Amino acid sequence: MAFDGTWKIDRNENYDKFMEKMGVNMVKRKLAAHDNLKLTITQEGNKFTVKESSTFRTIEIVFELGVTFNYSLADGTELSGTWNLEGNKLVGKFRRVDNGNELNAIREIIGGELVQTYIYEGVEAQRIFKKE
Repeated sequence: MAFDGTWKIDRNENYDKFMEKMGVNMVKRKLAAHDNLKLTITQEGNKFTVKESSTFRTIEIVFELGVTFNYSLADGTELSGTWNLEGNKLVGKFRRVDNGNELNAIREIIGGELVQTYIYEGVEAQRIFKKE
């Protein structure tokens, strides 16, 4: 699958505004903008394993397409939702546990880069990764 491999953060677009909308305080936003995030993604059929390594934490998330699971963001925000494959995009539909608001995410390969788009309360941001 195209997503398989290790991806290192290269740049962000509108990420600070997105985090602000999510309620992340200024200090955490500044730190998160320079988290040196690395994603290692493997797919076996409908099962994905994503290892997230950053300045702040290293975690491994295992999920199956279409199966609801719980996930905590680096700032502690709890989410519940699913990832699905729609064409060549991984589409995540999540709800915050604290307020029920929807957070959507899309992962797609564009021009050899992994582009991760987040949409929350009308604010869209992207994190762009290069393959290692």
